Amino acid sequence: MILRKKLLVLSTTAMLSLGSIVAVPAVHAESISDLQNQQQTIQGQRSGVQSEINAALAKIKALQIEQATLTEQILRIEQAIKDNNAKIDETKVQIDETNAEIKKLKEDIVALQKRIEQRNEVLKERAVSYQESGGNVSYIEVLLGATSFGNFIDRVGAVATMVEADQDILTQHEADKKELEEKQTAVETKLADLTSMKIELEGMRAQIEEQKSQSLQLSASLKGKETETATLVADLKKRDANLAAQVVKIQGDITAELNRQAEIAAAKKRAEELAEKAAREAAKNAPKESTKKKSSSEPSVTKSSSNSSTTNSSSKNNSTTNSSTTNNSSKNYDNNDDTNTSVSIPPSRNLSAAITAGNKYIGNSVYVFGGGRSQSDINNGRFDCSAFVYWAYAQAGINLGSVGNTDTLLNYGTKVSASDMQPGDMVFFDTYKKNGHVGIYVGGGKFIGSQSSTGVAIANMSSGYWAQHFNGRVHRF
Repeated sequence: MILRKKLLVLSTTAMLSLGSIVAVPAVHAESISDLQNQQQTIQGQRSGVQSEINAALAKIKALQIEQATLTEQILRIEQAIKDNNAKIDETKVQIDETNAEIKKLKEDIVALQKRIEQRNEVLKERAVSYQESGGNVSYIEVLLGATSFGNFIDRVGAVATMVEADQDILTQHEADKKELEEKQTAVETKLADLTSMKIELEGMRAQIEEQKSQSLQLSASLKGKETETATLVADLKKRDANLAAQVVKIQGDITAELNRQAEIAAAKKRAEELAEKAAREAAKNAPKESTKKKSSSEPSVTKSSSNSSTTNSSSKNNSTTNSSTTNNSSKNYDNNDDTNTSVSIPPSRNLSAAITAGNKYIGNSVYVFGGGRSQSDINNGRFDCSAFVYWAYAQAGINLGSVGNTDTLLNYGTKVSASDMQPGDMVFFDTYKKNGHVGIYVGGGKFIGSQSSTGVAIANMSSGYWAQHFNGRVHRF
């Protein structure tokens, strides 16, 4: 009886120990397989988010590269503004000097006019005196009226002086009139040149400032896009961190479930060991009743073990396995930056040299008003639009003479329709004045020229600023 009670206590202790482990409020409602499926699903979501992060970071990098290129362009524009302002200052000094020269010329003209008027008075007096004498007084009469030989000699000298004086007056009169006309022409020419230069400089300044304004607006737009994308990256990283936290939590639940199952197995083992120990003690202390007591205790243990297995099996069977597949989505970002650094020309075109000659100056030159007219400027890539076109055609063996301006270039080549435009044709634009800019068509709706904002570059004339200012004038060589 005592042994039977002892055995009952041991069995009860083992069952209570096992039941307390099973009753732990853990995540055993879900199997490890369920948790692993959830973990894989979340990992798939993380992969999608990380793909979006990588795409957004790639877009930021592309925007930063575009921004760096634009910053360099703005720096070139500012350099062009600086150089052209220096040219404007230099021209203002020349204008001041020329105005002073004009003032002096006007003073000289006044003096010349006075001298001419004085000579006119002398000649007028001579004419009046001659008319009053009836027109009969002659140099011979003056000589014959001499009272002595000495007086005759004096009169001869006087007559010679008068004749020479009359001739000098007439000669000087004509010379002064010619000088006056020449100086007037010079003044008018200088005024015309200065007026034209002033118009060009003011127009060029307005054009450069307009292109700088457009570049700054584009820069601001790029910065806005970069900020927007950076915000998206921050949001995606936050989502990724939340998913990572879920993965960690599920991993913790899986570990807890594994520990719980290990404790259940350990408790079962301890219960079996206690049952075996009780059986051995019963057999030792009561040899006659050992068989009966052992048979009465074994069903209890078996039942306990069976109940434990049933409980564990029930826990597994009552949980449902949910699996879901999350499709990864990512955004595609387009970068429409279209940068041309060279132009492919069919070998049959004999103007290919004119088109490609300027490629070496792309990104390595600066616009300077009046530049490109010396070897030093050419070596350093300092051109205005006209000088670059003169130089480029010269590389193809087309000599247009001394470098002039856009108005001069209108006299060269054969005018053709814009609809028939071909690579190598000369194209004109209305900027600060009609035909104020010129370049060479390279095909594909683009032209190469020295622009005030970029220096030598290939620009799009089928859209944007240059499309708006192309006037349809095309010349062919």
